[in-house]
Amino acid sequence: MKAMTLTLNVNVKREMLMEKKTARLTLLIDPQKKRAFEELCALQDLTPSQVVRQLIRDYLHKHGVEYGSQPQEDEHPPST
Repeated sequence: MKAMTLTLNVNVKREMLMEKKTARLTLLIDPQKKRAFEELCALQDLTPSQVVRQLIRDYLHKHGVEYGSQPQEDEHPPST
């Protein structure tokens, strides 16, 4: 079975939690699942990227992972 690459531009400008940067996540998925996923997203008037971002937020929350308040790589924590 040949896998297809689904590339998502993680652009959070429309998200309620505004993040300062975007990143790209590339994953392999079989063509039938990709097509079914894209069709379902379209029926729900959502982009695949929106759905994947929500899945990631839910997964992080479920496992108690904090990410919003952590300094970005180019930011420095406040000095004391």
